[in-house]
Amino acid sequence: MFQTLRPSVVLSAVAFAACATSKTAGGDNGPVPMQLRLAYSGNTGMVVSWNTYSQLSRPTVRYGLSPHDLYETAWSTISITYPTSTTYNNHVQLRDLKPDTLYYYQPEFSNSTTPYTFRTSRPAGDGTPYSIAVVVDLGTMGPDGLTTHVGKGAGNPLRVNETNTIQSLSRFKSGYDFLWHAGDIAYADYWLKEEIQGFLPNTTIAEGAAVYERILNDFYDEMTVVTADRPYMVGPGNHEANCDNGGTTDKVHNITYDVSICIPGQTNFTGYRNHFRMPSSESAGLGNFWYSFDHGMVHYIQIDTETDLGHGLIAPDEPGGSEGEDAGPFSDIKNAQTNWLAKDLASVDRSKTPWIIVAGHRPWYVSAQNDSSDVCLDCQNVFEPLFIQYGVDLVLSGHVHAYERNVPLANYGVDPAGLNNPKAPWYITNGAAGHYDGLDSLLEPLPYYSAFAQDTAYGWSRITFHNCTHMTHEFVASANGTVLDSATLFKKRTCDVQKNHGYRGHDSH
Repeated sequence: MFQTLRPSVVLSAVAFAACATSKTAGGDNGPVPMQLRLAYSGNTGMVVSWNTYSQLSRPTVRYGLSPHDLYETAWSTISITYPTSTTYNNHVQLRDLKPDTLYYYQPEFSNSTTPYTFRTSRPAGDGTPYSIAVVVDLGTMGPDGLTTHVGKGAGNPLRVNETNTIQSLSRFKSGYDFLWHAGDIAYADYWLKEEIQGFLPNTTIAEGAAVYERILNDFYDEMTVVTADRPYMVGPGNHEANCDNGGTTDKVHNITYDVSICIPGQTNFTGYRNHFRMPSSESAGLGNFWYSFDHGMVHYIQIDTETDLGHGLIAPDEPGGSEGEDAGPFSDIKNAQTNWLAKDLASVDRSKTPWIIVAGHRPWYVSAQNDSSDVCLDCQNVFEPLFIQYGVDLVLSGHVHAYERNVPLANYGVDPAGLNNPKAPWYITNGAAGHYDGLDSLLEPLPYYSAFAQDTAYGWSRITFHNCTHMTHEFVASANGTVLDSATLFKKRTCDVQKNHGYRGHDSH
């Protein structure tokens, strides 16, 4: 029972000190790397990130073209943490790598006898077919998250022995180049809801910080099977700003919690900003919030639908909204993100990277039950005109925990060409990756622009670029790997792309 909890409870100095010293909980394993994750760093670089229980004075990575000769060394001074975290985040950038080449690498103090591997980015203009994996709204699996049972009020548990999304991504990772996760990572902020619903044992608010960090670490541990050898490109979602699921209510004790229970370090995207290093400096973007990169015949753009929308607009339940959290903006320049987006789109060489794919967390074309927070009309106001102006091919989102594929749309108007050389962007929402709280129910009847939708199966997106004119999107059911929906977009154009370009250095994945 939450007998000691009150909406205004804050972390005591003693409890805060206990959290601060808990980073040494790993004992002798203090410097041993865990939670390995990769990220593209421009066309010739890779960022290697990992966590440790103790701070490293000089995080170091050895790497090379042979598992028996890691002859190169890179290091940094970035070993950072934040209040209440139990680990340190270490980031090292490897520069001047050969394109589309398999490398072997090993962070210092690793207890693995076999080096890890990664493949560098395909150069722009390489027309070789490839696939990527995309998830949104993916949470921790297992005893602290999505499993075979739920608490009171939750739904959609896994069936016994059912394959979850992280396991499915691992099973099929030989078939995609990288994983793109456009927001809502781990759902560690659900700890309070999970306790109120009787899914996890009750704690006090002060002890909640430890529960939050445990769920967060569980997620990154689980993801390592994918992220240690596939670049893990991420974007911000609303759950990267939260610590208490914003306004959780304990009906038994008639208590509604708000941001006053949030511990510094778990709000304002703090964990997210510490944990990742996306290629914003290489693309003139900002932090892990908005950036772009090229990979083969595709230009990828990550946008931020949570903050910095410009024109005085904010996401419905973010800063100044119902939750009242202090989250952003992250730029001091007015309209920084939209100005960057316009410049980035204008600079794309469509002869070499004919495809432009954008991912942002919140959708605006979706059959949502709660339009006030699920449909981001402010996002539409600032982003859609640029997508139309510059001919963006595909826009990916989540936030609504279901899958919906729409027809190409512009200002609510259906492109008469459909998927056969449309001028309007193609919108797909897939927030069905899975987390503790299950799936959302789509609002029926479906709108006129909806081509296919489902809200009963967990799954992820696989996007295949066949050439400069044909791209296929598939919804893959995590439970058994079957494709529940597939559609191919055709664009009539001439491109200056060639297969392989003589790269594919070393052996392939």
